[in-house]
Amino acid sequence: MKKNLILTAFLSFHILTCFAGGFQLNLQGLRQLAMGGGGTGWTWDASTIFYNPGGIGHMDGMQAYAGIIFLNPHTRYVQTPTGDYTADAASHLYTPFNLYVGGPLKANKKIGLGLAVYTPFGSGIKWDDNWAGRYIIQEIQLQSIFVQPTASYAITDHLSLGAGFVYGFGSLLLRQALPVADASGNEGQAKLKGGAQGFGFNMGLHYRFSDRLQAGVAFRSQVNMKVNNGKATFTVPSSLADQFPNTSFKGSVKLPSVLSVGVGYKPTKALTLQFDLNLVNWNSYDSLRFDFAQNTANLKDVSQPRLYKSVIAFRLGGHYDFGKFAVMLGGAYDPTPAHNGYISPDLPDANRIVLNGGLSYTPIKKLTIIAALEYQLISAHDGSYDPANFSGRYQAKAAIPGIGVTYNF
Repeated sequence: MKKNLILTAFLSFHILTCFAGGFQLNLQGLRQLAMGGGGTGWTWDASTIFYNPGGIGHMDGMQAYAGIIFLNPHTRYVQTPTGDYTADAASHLYTPFNLYVGGPLKANKKIGLGLAVYTPFGSGIKWDDNWAGRYIIQEIQLQSIFVQPTASYAITDHLSLGAGFVYGFGSLLLRQALPVADASGNEGQAKLKGGAQGFGFNMGLHYRFSDRLQAGVAFRSQVNMKVNNGKATFTVPSSLADQFPNTSFKGSVKLPSVLSVGVGYKPTKALTLQFDLNLVNWNSYDSLRFDFAQNTANLKDVSQPRLYKSVIAFRLGGHYDFGKFAVMLGGAYDPTPAHNGYISPDLPDANRIVLNGGLSYTPIKKLTIIAALEYQLISAHDGSYDPANFSGRYQAKAAIPGIGVTYNF
């Protein structure tokens, strides 16, 4: 029964780790995605509501934007040091999306308004139910949506400030095998399902030195996502039913704040270069506290350390305008916040080198179509999850296409 208690603690620990590291989606604008994911310093379109709310005041006019991204990651586990056992996570397509409407008001161009709906965290992973790490994780899925009404004010022709309120909500699902079996040899299973919500803000400052040089600073606050009425369901032999009762649970996790600094420069009329630096405060995610409504000797409330570290991501891109067509290229270095010893098969995160590209086409004056592609270079890496004494080598790859449209009113 001691083993059951340990595994239940693991289950409690994993349920909200899906908000971390590789589940942070830097996909909030297609044009920005095609240039490495930066957009703090240069105002491109209505997605500046996310990247830098201060930039709303420097848009050319009111605009609507819609984009969808197709995310289909591939992950393989290789047992080390022998390499004689491998497991592949099931292929699954995720579709993060972004909707923006905003710009300066015609009646008073110093004031800008905007509304954003976007997916900053998401994805998941599903392993075979009988794989070697099934007592840690079989499946975890996350969907999150943030809604952000925003306003900006142009203090001068050069300087504009903006801020938005953020409401986040989402759903999560986790399945994990338990090392108990019925008379037919069927293993037990734990399934946790629930919804989460939280609040935060997004604010920014944008400075337009000239038509050729712009810069900005933006801050997205920490969001404390809370699960208040999740459902925990246990499938175990009848002799253990009183130790693993179906019950509700609650918990919370602090999503990191992000401080971004960016600059954009036009060396020629057609070419724009931009650089972004993102400081992601993952060290706010130091632990996870998790409470079950009904406790037993083998189902206890837990508090588990996560010990993530803050990281700095670098993003660089370029945009060349051919008139109705434009070409974008970029890249980024996005380090993992996870320490070794906490690399788990629910999120086998690693440092990433990201390559990006894209095209835009304006068939008519007010309408633009944007397509982008991101390829993540994630080298094979060894990782261990010490609380479960589980280690191995993970191999991952992801090609992420997306398409979007903008319409200027």
